[in-house]
Amino acid sequence: MSKKSCTFAPQRFYKKHITMATYSLKINERSTHGQALLAYLEALKIDVQKIPNVRMRKSSYARSMDDIKHGRIEKFESADDMCKSLGI
Repeated sequence: MSKKSCTFAPQRFYKKHITMATYSLKINERSTHGQALLAYLEALKIDVQKIPNVRMRKSSYARSMDDIKHGRIEKFESADDMCKSLGI
């Protein structure tokens, strides 16, 4: 029984690099257009992920500046006047 040798010609296989982008859209799910767009994207088998709305909390400095801007502060001449005003 003889052995057969197989030689393969060197072939170069190039992987196709698929670049995907991420887009962020605001869609009103309650409107008919928004519902139609979501249905269309799902029909195209596009990955749709809903991201919950996250409100950023203001820093204490930003809140205090907002209080000053809207007049929610009181000024006192001394600490004793402040204590009298607070009923302490």
